[in-house]
This record gives sequence, C-alpha cells and structure tokens, in this order.
Amino acid sequence: MVHGIRTQDGRRLTVEEYGDPDGTPVVLLHDTPGCRLPVVSPDVATAAHPHIRFISYDRPGYGDSDRLPGRRVADAARDVADLAGALGLDRFSVLGHSGGAPHALACAALLPTRVRRVAALASPAPPDARDLSWFDGMAGSGVEEFTLALTDPLAFAERLTARAADIRRDPAQLLVSLRDGLTDSDRRIVSDPAMGEPLLRTYREAVRGSSYGWLDDDLALLSNWGFDPAAVIRPVLLWHGAKDTLSPVGHFKWLADRIPRVRPVLQQDVGHFGALEALPAVLDWLCATPEGAASRPR
Repeated sequence: MVHGIRTQDGRRLTVEEYGDPDGTPVVLLHDTPGCRLPVVSPDVATAAHPHIRFISYDRPGYGDSDRLPGRRVADAARDVADLAGALGLDRFSVLGHSGGAPHALACAALLPTRVRRVAALASPAPPDARDLSWFDGMAGSGVEEFTLALTDPLAFAERLTARAADIRRDPAQLLVSLRDGLTDSDRRIVSDPAMGEPLLRTYREAVRGSSYGWLDDDLALLSNWGFDPAAVIRPVLLWHGAKDTLSPVGHFKWLADRIPRVRPVLQQDVGHFGALEALPAVLDWLCATPEGAASRPR
C-alpha cells in the first residue's frame, strides 16, 4: 500500500507499507540514491518474516516526496516521527543500508523512547570523525565524487543531474559508475535477477523527477550530521562487509568503538551489497525481544 503523509512543516512524504498490518513495525531507511521501493521482493520478505509490518518512505527529494533543501542527517528523525504519528506507531525498529544507515542511527539517537532497535548496514562514519582518515580504503570513484561535492558543490550538482538522466535511461549505469568499488561477491549479487532487477528499479524511481534527493543526501552525509553516534542508547546491530570499498571498513571500526550498545558484525569475504544477503538474520535480530533468542547475522 502506497500513500502520502504530511509532515509538521507541510511537506509530503510518500510511504509504502507491506507485510502484516498488525505486525512488529520496522521502518526502512533506503540507500543513496534510493527510494521506498523494496530491494528484496515483498513476497519473499513477508514469507520469511510474516509478522513484520514493513514501512519505507522516499526521503525528501526522492521519488514523490517533497524536497527539503539543506537538510541534515538528523532531520530524518523528525520525518520518521511524523510518519510514525500518522501511522499510529508507538514503538518501532529502524533499518538502514549505506547512505540510509546514518539516518537510521539518527532516529535511534533522537527518538530513544520510540526506537526499539536499530540495524545499520555498511554505514559510513561522520565526515568530522576524529582519528579517522575518512577516504582511506575508499574506491577511487567514491573519493572523486565526494571530493567534488566538498570542493565545488555546483559542479557536483551538475554532475548528478547528468548521471540521473543516464539512470532514467538505463539504471545499470549507476552500477557501471561504481565498478571499481564492487567486489566479486557484489557483482554476483547485483547480477542475480532476484536482487539486481529490484535494485535497478529503485535507482530509476529515486531520480525519476530530479536528482535533488541524491544531491541533498550526499551533502548531508558530508556535513555535520546533527547528532553524535555515541549518543545512541538503543541496541544497535552494526553490520559490515570486510571488503567494502564504498563504505570502507575503517568507518565500521570507528562506529563500533563509539556506539555504546553495539553488536558489531564484520563479515569476511563480502563487500557493500553483501548486506542484502544478511537481511534475513538482521530482521530476526531487529524483531527479537530482549529475552528471545535471535540468530547471529553472518
């Protein structure tokens, strides 16, 4: 079910729900670029986890959600609070992958009485992280893109506009641009039609109207996030692929050292998109009660 809600400042957020409407709510924070469309088939996800109420939304500027120029990562907590209020959610868990992972951490840090647990998969660290060389281990394409965003935002915006036009014609162009950062396991995952085709569909929908969501996401991730990851007091599952060069493993180690109630999982021999195969166990952990047994994501 797809519908729109209004935030307190009057913006529209486009929301998609699937699964059990009375189940345990899990709010999904999508990748960068990305959108509300699930990367894993809803039928597959609900068959494996029939008691979860999945809720995803287009972050501002993506898909059919209104833009919020100058937004920070922390602003996701306000939008998720408005979403939860509109849907009648009391407490919920949050899950984010890659560019969505810091937004999920923001919800946990700023909505501690409402967020039960958070899973942050392949998360970057804040750009102002002390004692971290932010670009170490990053693929050349990522270093080039983020350096341009930091040094010449107007040129960066023009580049994303052109890339978004290419993606609308052929969404596989995004994966082509990331090829120097993809491991063999990443290529296997994205070439599997069951995962690759939904992934390409999310890319096309993300930039269907403009590249603003992508631009604002990157600028937010490269600026002060508006919260300290050390302030996250909820249980956190921090998952990372040891061979990831899009979000280098140094970022994982930095976050794991600072988040108080963290459960770090560093999976060997996989890269950035290995998170998609880890999702079933991650969801088991997210929805487990503190006393219940949950499988360990591998």
